[in-house]
Amino acid sequence: MLNILYVIHRYITIKSLTAEKRATDIVPRVIIFGGKAAPGYYMAKLVIQLINNVARVVNTDSEVGDLLKVVFIPNYCVSLAEVIVPGCDLSQHISTAGMEASGTSNMKFAMNGCLIIGTLDGANVEIEQEIGSDNIFIFGAKEHEIDGLRVKLREGKIPVDPRFAEVLNYIAEGNFGPSSTFQPILHAMKPESDFYLLNVDWAAYCDAQARIDATWRNPSAWTRMSIMSTAGSGKFSSDRTIKQYAEQIWDIKVQRRPGPVPVSVERLGTLGIVSKGALTSLQDDDAGSISLERMTPKDRLSVSPGNAAYVSPGMH
Repeated sequence: MLNILYVIHRYITIKSLTAEKRATDIVPRVIIFGGKAAPGYYMAKLVIQLINNVARVVNTDSEVGDLLKVVFIPNYCVSLAEVIVPGCDLSQHISTAGMEASGTSNMKFAMNGCLIIGTLDGANVEIEQEIGSDNIFIFGAKEHEIDGLRVKLREGKIPVDPRFAEVLNYIAEGNFGPSSTFQPILHAMKPESDFYLLNVDWAAYCDAQARIDATWRNPSAWTRMSIMSTAGSGKFSSDRTIKQYAEQIWDIKVQRRPGPVPVSVERLGTLGIVSKGALTSLQDDDAGSISLERMTPKDRLSVSPGNAAYVSPGMH
C-alpha cells in the first residue's frame, strides 16, 4: 500500500514540474508489483485494482513518458521470480515493524546485488546486521514504538503529512476510477483507522526514496553498496540455515554419507540398472564392477561371497 501511494506522489510531482525540471530532477523508474490476494481478502484485491488503475493512467500519460512506468505481474511465482530478482536494482520490503513474520525474498534480492529499502522488520533486521547499515535503506518506526504511535495517531497528536493528504485527495477526486470504489482504502488511511501506521512511516519513507535517487546518481556508490550486499549475504545460504535448524530446533546429529561402493557387473544386470549393450561393454572391462553412491544404510546392503558388495533390491 505504501509503495503505490508513493507512486502516486511521484506521479503528481512529475506532473507539477516543467519539462526542463523533469529532465534534470527526476530519476526514471519502472516500478514492478507482484503478488496474489487470498480469495476472501477484499482489501488486498482492492489494492491490486488500485495498482492496475494507477498503471493505466501513468503509463499512458505522454507528459510523464519514460520517467515513470508501473507494472503489475499477475500470478507471481517462483518461476517469475527467477527472472525478475536478478534484474532488479531496488526491492521494497516495507511492512510495518512487527507485522511481517519473516519473508525470505529480501535475502534473494540482496544475494543478487539488489539494494533493499525496508523497515526494521522480518529478515531486514538480519540483513542490515550482515551487510551493514550503510548498504541498505532503512526507515520507519521500530517495533517497540508501534503501540504508542497507534494511540498518538488516534488521538490526533501526529500531524498528517501534506504530501500524504495530497495523494489521498488525488484518489478521492476520481483520478484512478470512481472514488466510491476506493473508499475502503481511503477510510483505512484516516489517522483514527490507520492500524498499519502509514501516516507515521510516510515522511521517513519519502526521505528514504530521496536518498535512493541521490545514490543512483552516483554509480560508484550504488555499485559499492550492491557488491557489499552480495558479499554480506553468505549467512542466508540454505546450508547454514539447515545446519542451524538441525542443531537448535530439530536436535538431530550430522550423519556422514557412507560414500560410493563397488557394484558387480552381474548385479547391475540383475537390477536392470544398465542396458544390455552397456553391460557387455562393462563385462569387457578388467575392473568387473563400477562404483555407485550409497544412500542406503549399511544394514540394507547385501554382500555376494564371490564379489564385492552390491546394491540390495530396495536401493535406487
